[in-house]
Amino acid sequence: MDVAGRLGRLRAALADPALGTDELLVGHLTNVRYLTGFTGSAALLLVTPTDTVFVTDGRYRDRAAAELEAAGVTATVEVVNEAEATVVEHVARLGLPTLGLEADTVTWSAQQRLSGLLDAGAGGCRAVPTTAVVETLRLTKDAGEVARIRAAAAIADRALDTVRHRLCDGLTESEFAAELDATMRRLGADDLSFETIVASGPNGARPHHTPSDRRIEQGDLVVVDFGALVDGYHSDMTRTLGVGSLDEERRHMLDVVLGAQAAGVAAVAAGVDCATVDTACRDLIEAAGMGDAFLHSTGHGVGLDIHEEPRVSSRSTATLRPGHVVTVEPGVYLTGIGGVRIEDTVLVTEDGCERLTLAPKDPMVV
Repeated sequence: MDVAGRLGRLRAALADPALGTDELLVGHLTNVRYLTGFTGSAALLLVTPTDTVFVTDGRYRDRAAAELEAAGVTATVEVVNEAEATVVEHVARLGLPTLGLEADTVTWSAQQRLSGLLDAGAGGCRAVPTTAVVETLRLTKDAGEVARIRAAAAIADRALDTVRHRLCDGLTESEFAAELDATMRRLGADDLSFETIVASGPNGARPHHTPSDRRIEQGDLVVVDFGALVDGYHSDMTRTLGVGSLDEERRHMLDVVLGAQAAGVAAVAAGVDCATVDTACRDLIEAAGMGDAFLHSTGHGVGLDIHEEPRVSSRSTATLRPGHVVTVEPGVYLTGIGGVRIEDTVLVTEDGCERLTLAPKDPMVV
């Protein structure tokens, strides 16, 4: 990954007069990692047209220096106990008139505290809000990012293939989730992308069900939503599996969602509005008379965060571009009966998309 080149792209974005500032204080740790390669839990990054100042505490003295060097990032590294005060000292030294803050992640108390420090120590420099400056850069994944997401997806594919037969062995939801999680780690995942969802039988009607001690039974639909983490990058996949024979109603639910998900994937391409992808899925589910049972949007971006832009929903105003990585995950959820969700993570290309999650969608486990 060309991590070092990202600061130049950020400076180019900050040069837009509409932002109202060409300096940015990055405190959202995912954005700090994106710009510097730093993986710790405490950092502020001050980016100006001419300077980059990285501030952390003593726990990360050696780690910060090593990770920035490995990423090829040149910055003034400050190891201090008072990060905000140190940033303000640099703001005053540089004579900055404004300081952009990440409005989506800076708390009200932090904004008030920084504004007070700026008033007292930086010659009246004003804190101004910015929105999604770094996140916009993160939308388009480079080859190294895609490779990491692809690797995470491959681990998840292999893990499900390894353990899916265990659904027939009378395990509880929690036991199956634990086996799937352990298998992903054994196959090389650094961690889980999120808490694995295993929702069997009527529990499948809850899209974000927490695995329980319910035993998986013959005739159940089982929603399995999971992902692996590789070098900071996530995968995300859902498969709904049928244990033994399914009755006609559950088989119909599966067929409807499989068709809707295929239509959504087929709609993904550069230049397509995200809302159009949502409509492609939603129209088929509504035509089957299950529109009210589709309880969430169709998808979301995936990268350093498991949920990031662009959102694939009916209210989205985003347009897909080459290099975007998004999910397509329609579902239906019927109280007392169960649920079906099918999800792939896909890479947007000029003329369509490439599926990164390749586990088969054959639902039957016997």
